[in-house]
Amino acid sequence: MITIPDTMHAVYLRGYGGLDRLEYTEKAPVPQPGKGEVLVRVLACGMNNTDINTRTGWYSPSVQSGTGDWSDAGEETLGDGMGGWSGDIRFPRIQGMDVAGVIHAVGADIDPGRVGQRVVCDPYLHAPGSMDVLDSLGLLGAEFDGGFAQFLCLPAVNAMPVSPECRLDDRQLSTLPCSGGTAMNMLLLAGVGAGDRLLVTGASGGVGSFLVQIGSLLGAEVIAVAAPEKHRQLLELGADAMIDRHADNLAAKALSAGSGGSYTVVADVVGGDAFPAYVETIRRGGRYVVAGAIAGPIVQLDLRTLYLKNLSFFGSTIYSRETMPTLVDLANSNRLKPAVHREYALSEIHSAQEEFLMKRHVGSMVLIPPSL
Repeated sequence: MITIPDTMHAVYLRGYGGLDRLEYTEKAPVPQPGKGEVLVRVLACGMNNTDINTRTGWYSPSVQSGTGDWSDAGEETLGDGMGGWSGDIRFPRIQGMDVAGVIHAVGADIDPGRVGQRVVCDPYLHAPGSMDVLDSLGLLGAEFDGGFAQFLCLPAVNAMPVSPECRLDDRQLSTLPCSGGTAMNMLLLAGVGAGDRLLVTGASGGVGSFLVQIGSLLGAEVIAVAAPEKHRQLLELGADAMIDRHADNLAAKALSAGSGGSYTVVADVVGGDAFPAYVETIRRGGRYVVAGAIAGPIVQLDLRTLYLKNLSFFGSTIYSRETMPTLVDLANSNRLKPAVHREYALSEIHSAQEEFLMKRHVGSMVLIPPSL
């Protein structure tokens, strides 16, 4: 008989602000699976810029600095209803959207045979039966409690089975939903495939390292931008050539890298002052796709460049219907090698986020809840 504990270890976000707003507790109530839901025992949960941005209220339109420059939520965040992607956050909230685990219990109408199944969790929740990809009800760790805990509940359809043949460990699997999913969605939106010349900014982060790897798997020539000390690891992940992100005349360096020439696609998670240089490298009829702005969300764009070069711009947040299935298929067929920089115990979340913000790592950082 399956027993569900009454309490669990978890981290509550108590409000917008600094690390002091994250409270570790051993007495959080364990959620109960309702109709159509499963209870997942979290084995690992990745950390992302989204976690930091939500905590600090960075999605507020009043914030114009980069992720690393914004550490304290102001009064304007509390009043404009934009602490998260879809609006204001209700506190307390358990964050964490990058979840890997096993199904511990099921609610009504769910096959009990799913208990014990290894899963990764699609972080976007949709209304039952809806086929509108943009109708997301919200996100794990923002509108719904996420994986910075020993357990979470979510719709059964969001708990995606991991094949017994999959050789990825729990830490690697926990990088897929947000880091891998964001990269996969960006590349699908931009239609990346064989013959493309792809420029990846912020290549050393969780999303960037997946952009490099998946872009290569899709057949593109991948040129990655990162600090020199990270180049070797990114070449091992599939980059064809590297560019120093600190280089003078970044556009010229990008145009001469690899096989040389302009790019069919730029996949950007950085933004900021370098944005005009990245757009300059795109050839006529090319595509630009963005899913982050860690160097700053306010950029300079000459609209003549956009229309005279017949460029297509894509903003990527909510995943298409094929994003997670395509990504999980790659994982199940052992074609992915997620880069995990380091794991921390869930109770060490303050230290983990401090290191995360230093941006010295390649790949993802992962939190591990206590075992039962």
